[in-house]
Amino acid sequence: MPHRHFAALAFLLLAAAPLAAQADPALDRANKLLARTPLVDGHNDLPWEIRTDSAHPGDVAAYDLRTRTRGHTDIARLRAGHVGGQFWSIYVPGDVCDSGCARIQLEQFDIAKRMIARYPEVLEYTTTAAGLESAWKRKKIASLLGMEGGHVIENSLGALRAYYDLGARYMTLTHNVTLAWADAAMDTAAHGGLTKFGEEVVREMNRMGMLVDLSHTSPGTMSDVLDVAVAPVIFSHSSARALVDHPRDVPDSILVRLKQNGGVVMVTFVPGFTSRAIADSQTSYQAQVAQLTAGVTDTAQRRSIIRQFRSTHPMPKATIADIADHIDHIKKVAGVDHVGLGGDFDGIDDTPVGLEDVSTYPALFAELIRRGWSDADLQKLAGGNTIRVLRQAEQVAARLQRERQPSTATIGSMDGK
Repeated sequence: MPHRHFAALAFLLLAAAPLAAQADPALDRANKLLARTPLVDGHNDLPWEIRTDSAHPGDVAAYDLRTRTRGHTDIARLRAGHVGGQFWSIYVPGDVCDSGCARIQLEQFDIAKRMIARYPEVLEYTTTAAGLESAWKRKKIASLLGMEGGHVIENSLGALRAYYDLGARYMTLTHNVTLAWADAAMDTAAHGGLTKFGEEVVREMNRMGMLVDLSHTSPGTMSDVLDVAVAPVIFSHSSARALVDHPRDVPDSILVRLKQNGGVVMVTFVPGFTSRAIADSQTSYQAQVAQLTAGVTDTAQRRSIIRQFRSTHPMPKATIADIADHIDHIKKVAGVDHVGLGGDFDGIDDTPVGLEDVSTYPALFAELIRRGWSDADLQKLAGGNTIRVLRQAEQVAARLQRERQPSTATIGSMDGK
């Protein structure tokens, strides 16, 4: 081949290289944007994943984040996803409290804090908005703690304050069990929302600076909290009920009120909450399973029938577009200042296609870029709104602590229980 042909080939290869690197301009822009703004996720269940690890339950060292883990989260994937701040969920199932919640909750604080301390070159424990921003500027992943389920305070404001002192910076008022003072979304409504003591829990959280998390709560509880709260609230992992009619999602009536409160809905990636195709198929799926198993009393036979049906009738999959639809809807109804991210990684068995783990946030941002989102709005979604809410809660707490002392109310004195 003549030399001039080699030169021409070399020129073509060099010219093609930049085109290959720019094959997806939206993804390239997303990565660049997330490199210069902190991405803050509101909910990751890794501490519970470590506790329940089948090989080494509760062993922080054995669940090595420096290697690729079996779950959704490890250091390499956190870095690839540009995660700059993470609320680690210190979760306790709501159905264990007959034997006491406090021991398990304390153990979850211990697991989360030991996990953070094990990787000081990457993770940095913090409890404040300023600490979050400082850690991110030094290329650390700011690590905050959020309790999932108010059952853990066992109807005690003193316990609530103790958990705040241990580092909890939000508390989800309920998990899936209605409490003596608050209704849950996935359980029977016993109070129509909050009781008087439940209102006092909210006031005390505002006084301390602990964010009130309304994920998992009933619409009545959400509404009652918005009547009482003087600091912004959060939904640490919820989506829009107008798109998928699931009890875990947020009705538009609450989204409208969120503007005045100043709070933020952190959109979750849970397929059953975010995919209308899944929601529509579940009703049909359940009806068909009921028909197939009608009259079958043998448990093993029933399970075999269900397994066979599942193998031939796979459920639809959620997609990145589904998640982006929820983000767009909340932006439209509540405003761009009131939407964030709460993936619920390591707390879900299935994930949307394209959002399989914590490395995939740039793909979601690329989808929103294709939909016309501006960089300024994407920065608010990524972490700006969540940091603002945390800072405003701190400012409200500083004022309230000058005005009143810690509450000594009890559920007996307020609700007669």
